[in-house]
Amino acid sequence: MNDATLSVGALHAEPGTKARGTVRADLGTLTPDIPLTLVNGSRPGPRVVITAGVHGGEFTPIDAVVRLADRLDPREVHGQVIICPVANPPAVYQGRLNVSPVDGVNINRVFPGDPDGSPTERLAAWLFTHLVDGADVYIDLHCGGIDQVLRDFVGYRLTGAPDLDKATAELAGSFGIEDVIIGLTAEGGNSHAAAARRGISAVLVEVGSLGQRDEPTALRRVDGLLTALRHLGVLDQDGSAPAPIREWVWSAGVTSEATGLWYPEFSFDADIIGDVAEGDVLGRIVDPADGTEHTVHAPAGGRIFYGMHGLTVAPGTELAALAVPWDPDTVAHLDTLRAPGMGAGSDEAGPRI
Repeated sequence: MNDATLSVGALHAEPGTKARGTVRADLGTLTPDIPLTLVNGSRPGPRVVITAGVHGGEFTPIDAVVRLADRLDPREVHGQVIICPVANPPAVYQGRLNVSPVDGVNINRVFPGDPDGSPTERLAAWLFTHLVDGADVYIDLHCGGIDQVLRDFVGYRLTGAPDLDKATAELAGSFGIEDVIIGLTAEGGNSHAAAARRGISAVLVEVGSLGQRDEPTALRRVDGLLTALRHLGVLDQDGSAPAPIREWVWSAGVTSEATGLWYPEFSFDADIIGDVAEGDVLGRIVDPADGTEHTVHAPAGGRIFYGMHGLTVAPGTELAALAVPWDPDTVAHLDTLRAPGMGAGSDEAGPRI
């Protein structure tokens, strides 16, 4: 039997119970209320932390984890599950963007945070201290934002620790999502990278485009989470076999070099945005004042996994990210891989992932 109380701040769940509420995060300059559901299973097992709402404008992940919290019965749970549907309230409720309206910082570039830093850096530190650092497994849910088309994928980072990397690879393949993108190091300020550096099996799950909040996408996301929890032993197995996966690594990120109106050449349909070769035209940026055009070319070949749907762009805006199939020889050619940059787009962005 599990005899440990699960607590975050003033919110507590005894073994075999579920508790829902908010915990006030005292950040000194900001005191957001963080909504949480604590599911303390009746039997021992791993502690799994699931976050959504790290970014604003990404609605389906929030919808999905609220539905998951409703469905989980602590009497059927082995271990403990902490669900945080809105990890970044200022961005979710006020900004609806990747950056916080409080300080203009993208929280998923500054994990594990700084308790003495900007308000967003302090929030990142609070989330790690109170939620992530106690986890065996961390799952961070995202989707294409309100101006972004995206192919569904799971991402994780290699750490060089064989047991941890093996466990995380198996977790990444358990969501029923065909494409898995491997970050070749655990560097950077993304949530799952920072968790991986602390020895936590951590993945990023991206499902849905344009901030979708439709019920079928949310239910598909819930099904994937339940499958992953079965894989982890948090829920009883149902005998289903893992779905086949394809493994990728990033080959290039494309950012705007001009201010203007973005007219992409690739499809807005996330199911068919496809492959390009180095030098292919990805789109045009048009100056609305005088009609001057800046043509954007693919800096490398690969499959487009996310792309900018919004019309207006500025220098540094991420326009697209490309990935190529993973094979062991890829490691020998790291200098040819140019990962997505540090703009406002995908959470796998960062140096040399």
